[in-house]
Amino acid sequence: MFYKFDSESLVWKKDWMKFKISIGVVIVLFFTSFAVGRYVKFESLEKYERELLILDLQKERNKFTQEKLVDEIKRLNIKYPHIVMAQSIVETGHWNSGIFKENHNLFGMKQANIRINTAKGTNRNHAYYENWQESLYDYAFYQCRYMSGVRSEEAYFLALDASYAEAGGDYSKLLKKTIKDYNLEDLF
Repeated sequence: MFYKFDSESLVWKKDWMKFKISIGVVIVLFFTSFAVGRYVKFESLEKYERELLILDLQKERNKFTQEKLVDEIKRLNIKYPHIVMAQSIVETGHWNSGIFKENHNLFGMKQANIRINTAKGTNRNHAYYENWQESLYDYAFYQCRYMSGVRSEEAYFLALDASYAEAGGDYSKLLKKTIKDYNLEDLF
């Protein structure tokens, strides 16, 4: 099938063009049948089974990882991302605190009353969110509202010491140590 007879040399030679076309057709048929099969399988599920599958996919998408947080911070173009990452680590005890696990609150934020926010309410005296991404969006709103005039890292640290943390002046020292210990600047 993939050979043709060369009448000049009187030998059979491989027809590479037919071979490549055949392989291409097989690949296209494979992926087409795979896609159609997946669609038919999905459509054959009961409505509640499809809804459960979609909910599982959403849950998986919303599952927190440090890599997803880094990617989202970059995507949102948040100022001083390594400082924000350090805040997240410090405020959640490296993403292990109850406030983070229950409230999806990355920054120990209280529910804002005088600025745009994404919090769904208050739980355990802290804002709670539908997922961790909404917590990051809320921080971005906080940053736009209160930190838009900050022009340097040191000014950012001073502003955090003055208004963000309950720990006072030691907060920026803790953040700087966290940045150094985890090489957070290398992530951005």
